[in-house]
Amino acid sequence: MYLRALRFLTCSGLSSLVLGQNYPNGTDPESNAVTVRWIGDTPALNAGTTFGLPWPRGKYQANGTTFAGLGGDGDNQIPLQSWVTAYWPDGSIKWSGHAIGGSEAVYDEYKITASTTGSSNSSSAPGLTVSDSQEDVAVNTGKITVSFPKSGNVLVGAIKTSSGKVVGQNGRLILRSQSGIEDGDNNTISRNKFKFEGRINETAVDFDPASSVRAAVTVRGTHQATSGTHADWLQFIVRFYLYADSDAVRIVHTLVFDGKADEDFVSGIGIQFDAPLADEELYNRHVRLAGPNGGLLSEAVQGVTGLRRDPGEAVRTAQFNGEKTPDIATWEKTVSSRMQWIPSWNDFSLTQLSPEGFTLKKRTKAGCSWVKIPGGTQAGGLAYLGGATQGGLAVALRDFWKRYPTSLDISNAASDTGQITLWLYSPSAEPMDLRPFHDSLGEDTYAKQLDALEITYEDYEGGYDTPSGVARTNEMLLFAFDSTPSADTLSNLTGYANEPPILVADPEYIQQTNAAGSYWATIPSNSTETAQTIESHLDFLIRYYQDQISQRRWYGFWDHGDIMHTYDVDRHTWRYDVGGYAWDNSELSPNLFFWNYFLRTGRADVYRFAEAHTRHTGEVDVYHTGRFKGFGTRHGVQHWSDSAKQIRVSTPIYRQVFFYLSGGDERVGELLHELMDADQAFLRVDPRRKVRDDNGSYVIDPTALDLDLGLDWSGLAATWLIEWERRGPRWEEARSKLNTTMHSIASLKNGFVTGLGLYNMYTGAIAPPATDPQNRGSVTVSHLSASFGLPEIISQLGDYLGDAMPATFESVWLDYCYYYGAGSAEQAARYGTSFGNLNLKQGHSRLTAYAASKLRNATLAARAWDEFLHTDGFSPDLPWTSVPLNGSQVLVPVDEAAWMTTNDAALYGLAAIENLAQVGYALG
Repeated sequence: MYLRALRFLTCSGLSSLVLGQNYPNGTDPESNAVTVRWIGDTPALNAGTTFGLPWPRGKYQANGTTFAGLGGDGDNQIPLQSWVTAYWPDGSIKWSGHAIGGSEAVYDEYKITASTTGSSNSSSAPGLTVSDSQEDVAVNTGKITVSFPKSGNVLVGAIKTSSGKVVGQNGRLILRSQSGIEDGDNNTISRNKFKFEGRINETAVDFDPASSVRAAVTVRGTHQATSGTHADWLQFIVRFYLYADSDAVRIVHTLVFDGKADEDFVSGIGIQFDAPLADEELYNRHVRLAGPNGGLLSEAVQGVTGLRRDPGEAVRTAQFNGEKTPDIATWEKTVSSRMQWIPSWNDFSLTQLSPEGFTLKKRTKAGCSWVKIPGGTQAGGLAYLGGATQGGLAVALRDFWKRYPTSLDISNAASDTGQITLWLYSPSAEPMDLRPFHDSLGEDTYAKQLDALEITYEDYEGGYDTPSGVARTNEMLLFAFDSTPSADTLSNLTGYANEPPILVADPEYIQQTNAAGSYWATIPSNSTETAQTIESHLDFLIRYYQDQISQRRWYGFWDHGDIMHTYDVDRHTWRYDVGGYAWDNSELSPNLFFWNYFLRTGRADVYRFAEAHTRHTGEVDVYHTGRFKGFGTRHGVQHWSDSAKQIRVSTPIYRQVFFYLSGGDERVGELLHELMDADQAFLRVDPRRKVRDDNGSYVIDPTALDLDLGLDWSGLAATWLIEWERRGPRWEEARSKLNTTMHSIASLKNGFVTGLGLYNMYTGAIAPPATDPQNRGSVTVSHLSASFGLPEIISQLGDYLGDAMPATFESVWLDYCYYYGAGSAEQAARYGTSFGNLNLKQGHSRLTAYAASKLRNATLAARAWDEFLHTDGFSPDLPWTSVPLNGSQVLVPVDEAAWMTTNDAALYGLAAIENLAQVGYALG
């Protein structure tokens, strides 16, 4: 990926001090060293990790800076790989990405030091090596060697330990689908079933030989039919991350659905590995499957425990522990002479069809009955197959039970070559049905659709309720072993796979750099009583949504990570089945609330919460191919069912913080960059087609596209700023369009109050709207315009451009911020007419606070708090608690806050955080 081409940095080590776990003000922005700590507890294992760091403007120039790292409280040098993920306009480093390799020692904290001297203390630790030939890529971490073919259907050729044992091979993607499904007893249809394997189009490696800490191998392709006749489909991108001195491989698997919802019913999505077993005795072969809470099913292919005759305690103990059993000649003859009568278990299967429970079974061979194994609730998602002497392979899926329906299959364990199959979508489940959830209800005109909107809040239109173009990304880990590991080891690895350790800088340091925005601040120790109450409310909102996810079971292959929009107080449930009130799809920016809250607190639970939300909203709620590419879908019963396709949902500002904190996550970086073509979606979709007053006279013209200066421009501006600061392939185009649009908006007589403009996608120029071609001053103000990241991206532009921020642009924005919350008389005096009956004033109080801060106006600051506390949204007088419900009034016990709506929660959270940061002094 292009950011890797910017690499210039080296690895080395410098010293650091251990400072404890509570994010003290231990990192001075004037210092050359930055402390990073694990979110949550220090992990027991470090298999290698990547993280990001912000830097103040102008401090370190990219072409003259090296980075070094040290862990612990002594001279513990650590190999460090570094690269730039964002630049300030002057070319200095804004964000950097760093990777550390695997290590036996895991420190509570690490210190990353920037140096402009051009020298470094090179670590003597060996790094990984990469061989890139015409046939394949081979990566040697020092503990394992993994090969990646460049053609065919095998993505992973072989996984070999440092001792030379091949413990896994022929890693491949498998897919099942069918052409139809049963729609009831009286509607039986014929169906064709298909099998596919992933076919490689491209394999590429990203590796820095100067630091040799991390290699990233990216494989792209499509699924090709191996059974039945079907066109190639379901594009995939699979990334493999390998770290020096690590025996683990991180896998990030992305699938883009490009089929037809009424013809292509996916019935299984998996990744499969072969496990060589030929030289291992059946009784020394082991199967492990992770259950809930660190539990593990421990089985042998040919078990010798529980028999009528006892082979001896040493034999039984060794087999259960996964160790090589004593020589069979030493066993009790009553057992060793009868081994042929003991069944060998060839196949094992764990299936999680709901978030509530999984089932287990095993069988001796095909054609024989499955034997049930007692199951459990929420499986850990790890499977192991191997032997005591030949070694083995473990595969784990992150959030296994949360992404149900999922499965883990061990097959052919009694043969020379076994298989581990991790099903991202279980073939034991019903086929994936992505068809519309209703038959259009006769809504065949805009008039009918708008009328229906008045009752169900769904904006329906035929042909727009399609999943074609949405994506899903899953994360997996592979672990290679020379021998079967202990149960405790696999239990720990299950936890590691589900909550990969993350290193971050202290919130205070991040705040001081302004690299993540200046509209949030850490929580001061001397907060007023009112401020402390607001903080308690913010904490309640975060915890309430976390609990609702668990209690309401907001899980599933497509659903995990999202939250619901509006509550149904009568049914005591969220409106999962009512039009536009169901899945939230980023409405009014809860994404920004969650990430800003993490930035100011550093809480591990908030990071995991926001990360899952980011993974969902950037993939499932946004189109990546097809007609709607670049746009996202408004809230609805299905994540793609609403006909409002807009950039307000796909805006990259929702993924920006995660991208930089992660050190430049490659998949998220891909999502950010692909939006550079989002303005082309306006040529295919007119977002305002149903609400125009021009009687159909609007004609889509690439030089005069109708553009909302809030909803649309904010998404485009975020795209351009991020492309510019990343120095992406089109950064100069992004900078030009950003600057041109800013000056264009400033040239409109009423600035942002104009509401709409005509955008030239080639030049970036914005002309007055068609209703005001002479620019005499149009007034079109919506409560939604500033609710999808507009205030935050303009604040970032101010931080980024500094004195280069166009003064006229800042002036028209400050006008908008001031007058939105002003009275009708003030609005009319300034613009000739009032803005009408506006709402979402609590959320917009952050605009007033921004203006107060910029203008240093204490009176305006007081007005901001009055708008926050005494207009709409969440009142201080609300209960700010939930009540438990159980018994016959609900399906399962839940906690209810009947007054809760996600729109208000998002805006309250954003406004509270930004007001406290910008005008906290004015709060009594």
